[in-house]
Amino acid sequence: MPQPTKPKLGATLTSDGVDFAVWSFSAEKIELCLFDAEGAEQTHEMSRGDDDIHRVSLKGMSAGQLYGYRATGPYDPDRGLWFDPSKLLVDPYARELDRHFQHHRDLSIYSVDTAAIVPKAIVTEDIEAAIAPALLPPGGLVYEIAVRPFTILHPDIPEEIRGTVAALAHPAIIAHLKSIGVDAIELMPITAWIDERHLPPLGLTNGWGYNPVALMALDPRLCPGGMTELRETVAGLHEAGIGVILDLVFNHTGESDRYGATLSMRGLDNPAYYRHLPNDPGELVNDTGTGNTIAADHPMVRRLIVDTLRHFVSKAGVDGFRFDLAPVVGRTATGFDPNGATLKAMLTDELLKDRIFIAEPWDIGPGGYQLGNFPEPFIEWNDRARDDMRRYWRGDQWMTGALATRLAGSSDIFEKSGRGRSVNFLAAHDGFTLFDLVSNEHKHNDANGEDNRDGHNENYSWNNGAEGLTTDPDVQERRRRDIRALLSTLFASRGTIMLTMGDEAGRSQRGNNNAYCQDNEITWMDWRELDAGVMRHTAALSRLRRRFSVFSETGFFSGQGDVEWLSPSGLAMQAGDWDNPDNHLIGMLLATNDLENGRATRLAVLFNRGRDDADFELPGMGWHEVLTNAPWAGKLDSRSVAFCIEA
Repeated sequence: MPQPTKPKLGATLTSDGVDFAVWSFSAEKIELCLFDAEGAEQTHEMSRGDDDIHRVSLKGMSAGQLYGYRATGPYDPDRGLWFDPSKLLVDPYARELDRHFQHHRDLSIYSVDTAAIVPKAIVTEDIEAAIAPALLPPGGLVYEIAVRPFTILHPDIPEEIRGTVAALAHPAIIAHLKSIGVDAIELMPITAWIDERHLPPLGLTNGWGYNPVALMALDPRLCPGGMTELRETVAGLHEAGIGVILDLVFNHTGESDRYGATLSMRGLDNPAYYRHLPNDPGELVNDTGTGNTIAADHPMVRRLIVDTLRHFVSKAGVDGFRFDLAPVVGRTATGFDPNGATLKAMLTDELLKDRIFIAEPWDIGPGGYQLGNFPEPFIEWNDRARDDMRRYWRGDQWMTGALATRLAGSSDIFEKSGRGRSVNFLAAHDGFTLFDLVSNEHKHNDANGEDNRDGHNENYSWNNGAEGLTTDPDVQERRRRDIRALLSTLFASRGTIMLTMGDEAGRSQRGNNNAYCQDNEITWMDWRELDAGVMRHTAALSRLRRRFSVFSETGFFSGQGDVEWLSPSGLAMQAGDWDNPDNHLIGMLLATNDLENGRATRLAVLFNRGRDDADFELPGMGWHEVLTNAPWAGKLDSRSVAFCIEA
């Protein structure tokens, strides 16, 4: 039996006007506020239905109308009630805004009107996008992008679109992505966000976007052309064979803690939209470290989440989503539930069920570390792979077995799934860049205004003999060698792999490992300073990964002829090799199809993390290095990874 159609929420154009609808259980009254171009306000009281949806229909209205809401009810924060009709509220279903959010002290003060400082929602006409099969093959390369820092300095992009979503479809950007074999880009948040309140006094702004207010509305700074700009950009990237994944934040909003701003959900129905302590409705749960936690298991919040995902698929044609602090989406009053109703609703929705779902599988709440526990078809950011690959190349003891496990797809984590679901990465937006990882033993976050207290202290990093940037050519070469080795290790691992922008070419953030508030040269990608040699190496690794079928297979190794772990003698590793805490050498011998030449073969991947060159024999005859096509001479350079194919 078909499911009954749910009443639409938000602003919906009709044949003769606009229907407005917003949900609130706790409000006594909600008013629709219309604004003209000069900011003059006209209000209309909305009628409450039995479903607690407040509605009003206005004839003669068209797309482009500016609007917001005001909600009346008790103001009693100790009971979790924040009703204040002086606060203009953004529709949770707003699809476009007339301006970006800016923090102002009046947003947090009771009875002070905020209509002049809160963005207005825009009534928009929905246009359907072409929806194609999701573009991310098994074992594919995801490339994480912060839109503004990635494009703001590109010399070939017209100035008027630098720093915007439209720039991503420019031929120069597409050529770069294709040159390094990117299968899908993952856009850091592009929906409307607000600065954390401590930033404006420091002269800083949030440049990452992980502090949203309107979950559907694109931020006008990044996407001034609204959904049309995103839809056309997605289409252009699809034409080039590149998928688009949106990083969405469904774990908290920029309304922050008890002392934060009243902008939208807090003023409409704080008890429903946010999670509170069971016996203290005035105390917001903070499983996110941002001051509040979205109550994703509430039926109306669940609907908002699913409707937001559907909106970006149906109106922009995106290929999938990455979920920031994803356990929050699966949380109930008793903790994380991988079979929870919200996760199930996302994964079974007819429009969404074939999309890509990527989890950041941790939050800071009780039981918040959930790596390996998300339901199919989620793939998951694997921080253990990140840390083990870093620690191996840093020289930590007892890392041989850990490296082998991560190279093989982390069966210790994902075995119950029956297949690898790991997203392997070396660095992401949150932390050191790859260059900074091999250039700094300590974080350098002084520019963030918190006396270097923010950001992770343990990064499993090293500096190769000098802290930070240096002109010493020997240190510079050691760093390049380590970057090449780390990239080679990542590209030799089973699972989806991810690079963050610029790591293919030596981008630095000057040792800042928490650069969310640095919308400046610290995070902006300087295309003139990219390391061409490292970029060529990345491109070669990407071609190699596509050439051999073993890297696109999702099952786990059986050890029955599909993989063998080699010692430098060319023989199988023994217990003593695995148990040697300072072992510097390991080989991975893989059975694979060579898709370039249409034959079955063996591929050997050899690792030397030591400071000296080493002899490394291979079984059989006729081995050649894949990247140089030179015959294998049995000598493995220090701090390097070699790929060899059997003739």
